[in-house]
Parts: sequence; C-alpha cells; structure tokens
Amino acid sequence: MDALISGLHHVTATVSDAQADVDFYVGLLGQRLVKKTVNFDNPGVYHFYYGNEAGEPGTIMTTFPYAGMGVREGANGAGQIDVTSFSAPAGAMDFWRARLAAAGVPYTGDPTPFGEDSLHFDDPSGLHIRIVGTSGDERAPWTRPDIHASQAIRGIHSVSMAVRQPESTGALLTRMLDARKVGEAEGTERFAMGDATPGRLVEVSNAGGAPGAINGLGTVHHVAFAVATPEDQLRMQRELRRMGFQVTDVMDRQYFTSIYFREPNGVLYEIATLPPGFAIDEPLAELGRALKLPPWEEQRRPLIEQLLPPVTY
Repeated sequence: MDALISGLHHVTATVSDAQADVDFYVGLLGQRLVKKTVNFDNPGVYHFYYGNEAGEPGTIMTTFPYAGMGVREGANGAGQIDVTSFSAPAGAMDFWRARLAAAGVPYTGDPTPFGEDSLHFDDPSGLHIRIVGTSGDERAPWTRPDIHASQAIRGIHSVSMAVRQPESTGALLTRMLDARKVGEAEGTERFAMGDATPGRLVEVSNAGGAPGAINGLGTVHHVAFAVATPEDQLRMQRELRRMGFQVTDVMDRQYFTSIYFREPNGVLYEIATLPPGFAIDEPLAELGRALKLPPWEEQRRPLIEQLLPPVTY
C-alpha cells in the first residue's frame, strides 16, 4: 500500500482542572488555544486544542479536563503513551530552563536516549512532558510578547510509549503506518515517518515487568496519526480490518474525521484527516476565543455552558 501516514496529528490526554490546564499550555508553554469546544462523547466536559496559529497537524496537544467528575487518577505503565515531547530550537533550551524555574516547575535535564538536549517535567495533572532541543524544525511557531520566535515551541516532537512486546508495535509502525526505524538506544527504538523531522517521530520502549497502565487523570488517552484525505482514511480502515484489528467506523470530529483502534500492545491509535481544519467555524484570527459546539449540540448550548467552568486566558 502506498504511504498514507504523513506524521503525528495530535495527542489527547485526560487532565484535571481546566484553568490550570490552560495556564500551563497557553501561559507557560506559550501555545495557542486554537479551539475551545466540548468532548463530543461527553459535552459537559471541555475539549481544548493547543497548537500553532492554525493548529496544524503535528503541533496539536488536546485535553479533556475532568476535575470534579469522579474520574479516577491514572497511572503510567505498559501499553500507554507515557511521555509527550515538544520541539524547541536547540539554542532556546536555556530560555526554557529559566522559564520553568521562574514558574516553580521542577524539571530534570537528562538528554534523550538519542543524545538531544531535553527537559523533563510534569504538567499540573501529572502528564510527563519533555521539551527537546532540535535544529531544522521549520514549522512556524505561535509567539507571544514574552516568547520570541527564536525561542518558541514548534509543535509536538514525538511520543514515547512503553510496551511489553516492542517488536509487535514496531512491526505495525513499519508495515501499516509508513514508519522506519531510525535509532535504537537504552532499550528504546525511534521510528520516523516521512523525513524524520519533529512531529513525525515515535519512540517505543520495552516496559519489561512494569504494571499495566491505568487510564485516568494525568494520562494520555490516545495518539493520532495524520492522513491527507477521507479516502486515505477509508483505505487504512479497510486494510487494518483485513489484518484483524477492531477498527471503529468513521467519526465526525468537526475539524477532522477519525477512526480508532488499539495496536498490538494496547495503545489507542487514531487515524485523523487533515481537512477541514479549525477555521471551519471561526476566522483564523479568532480561533479559540468562543465556545464552539458541533451543530447537533447547539440546541443544548445554555445547559452545556452552565455545566462548564469559566476559564480565562
């Protein structure tokens, strides 16, 4: 089958407090809130999308803030994305060290297994975050008065997952998701799609005897990979089903369409389309300012707005 996957589309996590989440990803990391909508499967919960100016695939981190709704605390373990990495210019790493320190965010400075300068820390919900210093990431960043373009995060660098049978995960990445292995170090393999630049990297580690992951607050729910068109998505769906995977029907997520399945070690994968994008229901300059609901929920807007906590940014 022709190469259909162009790289990462987004990472989605279950988090706790909505305001703390916005303060971290917008206020500290300097991302743009490109869409403030709701969880289409539970519209009493926000769905925040953070990214660059237009929310280009590969720059997007998305969260469901479930504070006060009885959702259990999650735990990292085998069968889950355990680190989400962002890409920043290599020359900006001292800036990010100082910014994290000034914000009182504890971090460690161990390099990645592949020798890149990196900073490891947790978000307010306990998600494991890493900033990786890179060169050659040409994606246009979102900037703010306090974060110059030469310092700003470019988007997602990679995701890292711990699995009990890494060979099975690697086989799927190479056979169906158009990846190739580009590195191996310290029990971690790095796979790349396309030109192996940030936003197209997946790391797979051997979980050994680690306990199984527990989904909940402070854990990644799924990782999404990008395809260009709905037709490519349907081709992926057919082939994955032919291989025996339980793949969902196509779901309308308003800004893209999606299919979901679990890879051999249990990590939830999504295949998401590039179109139509986040400007379908509000102008580019106003992305993220208003609460946007899917058309089928507009009649319930007053009730939904009462359920959602206020957030400022």
